[in-house]
Amino acid sequence: MFESAKLKHHVAPAVYHREEAKLREALLNAQFDLKEQRRFPVLILIAGVEGAGKGETVNLLNEWMDPRQIHTHAFFRPSDEESERPPNWRFWRALPPKGEIGIFFGAWHTMPIVQRVIGETGEGEFSGAVAEIQRLEKMLCDEGILLIKYWFHLSKGQQKKRLESLEKDPKTRWRVTDLEWDYFRLYDRFIKVCDPFLRETSTGEAPWIVVPGADARFRALTVGRHLLATIRQRLDDSRGKKPARKALPLPVVGDRLNVISKLELDQKMSKDEYKLELEKWQGRLNVASRDPRFKNLSVVAVFEGNDSAGKGGAIRRVTQALDARWYDTVSVAAPTEEELAQPYLWRFWRHLPRHGNLTIFDRSWYGRVLVERIEGFCSDADWMRAYGEINDFEDAMVSHGTVVAKFWLAISKDEQYRRFKEREQVAFKRFKITKEDWRNRERWNDYEVAVCDMVDRTSTAKAPWTLVEANNKYHARIKVLKTLCSAVEERLEQIPKKDGKRK
Repeated sequence: MFESAKLKHHVAPAVYHREEAKLREALLNAQFDLKEQRRFPVLILIAGVEGAGKGETVNLLNEWMDPRQIHTHAFFRPSDEESERPPNWRFWRALPPKGEIGIFFGAWHTMPIVQRVIGETGEGEFSGAVAEIQRLEKMLCDEGILLIKYWFHLSKGQQKKRLESLEKDPKTRWRVTDLEWDYFRLYDRFIKVCDPFLRETSTGEAPWIVVPGADARFRALTVGRHLLATIRQRLDDSRGKKPARKALPLPVVGDRLNVISKLELDQKMSKDEYKLELEKWQGRLNVASRDPRFKNLSVVAVFEGNDSAGKGGAIRRVTQALDARWYDTVSVAAPTEEELAQPYLWRFWRHLPRHGNLTIFDRSWYGRVLVERIEGFCSDADWMRAYGEINDFEDAMVSHGTVVAKFWLAISKDEQYRRFKEREQVAFKRFKITKEDWRNRERWNDYEVAVCDMVDRTSTAKAPWTLVEANNKYHARIKVLKTLCSAVEERLEQIPKKDGKRK
């Protein structure tokens, strides 16, 4: 894949200056149209060998276009804040909104490549990272991001010459450190890893463009021309995004058992029994959250369920057991304009907790396969692919030490009606009932089918669903507390005990 980049390419100064003027005007016009239309974002990944002109080219793009609409991020080794969350968290936070351009130096591909070259990871782990990158980039493209990937390349001899030239010049000497020379000495190993990596992650939706880096004028024109053509092609598409594939029907698994209808929703628990159980399980959860080992993990608790099923009451019983400094509650409603300008999972990625903390989601990313599916707020293709994307999202959390507890609180249709009428009649509960709640009852059967599909396709060994029989609110609250406490305690037991206190 790198063979053509080893050839000598040269652009005469006169030709370059003539082409540069045309490119600057055309790129500015394309950037203006991108901003005006706000139909999709552009994300440019910059990668390649050291000394191949990556930084100079990005500086040039900022010079040629309006830098106010370009967001450049350089990703090095994760900071403490970043390392306490799943690896892709820092990339999700930096994604550009629709109508703007983002440039990533050293994105999600960098650390897997470096770790493989220096021997920190084996072939199997590296293959897993490649597969994860493939799924991530496919999802970003499916969400409408125009993903453009440039790999700047030099032959080994060209790289040595380039580094020596930079090192001799007092103005550029700072750019060559021991790290650049260390990477140069590993050049052959980098090529052995990177060549197949680029082939495997170069797709029709997001191909790698190999840019010869020896001649500054040639590489600048190569990137400028390609960037212009790619953005302009998408802008000229009346839909502003790649054509959506026709959605295929969901496969029926077994006899498509209705797990919700099989629940015994009327579980018995008296108020006196509830008080005793509440004290017990809140106490255990409090002790678990103050365990010194808790600072090595995080917790995400997801609450979904029928309207008026008691999610708020269950959440309050959880938070009563916790120190308010270490938890956050995220109430998910209709997406804002800022959130609509980003890929669907963006608004959930940014709320993931650091180690030692707990985040409660009152409604969650499952809205895509529930309300958005039922109400037609997204295409069939979008909600059908969401199952796999959600599983990847939760797998990333669990793999990084997050306990993911997911609760579906279920009540009967008759019990929901009783609670709705009660809320209408009690002054301090009237705010809890809306016309939307009554309208949703008309789609009860549709939601039940969607919930069964959701549980079937996203209840995994790492992040299983807990179905909570919630006609009796006392039973529901205790089951939630007991399940969450048990999940946290089980995870703590996997962490070696150490002396010390919470930070």
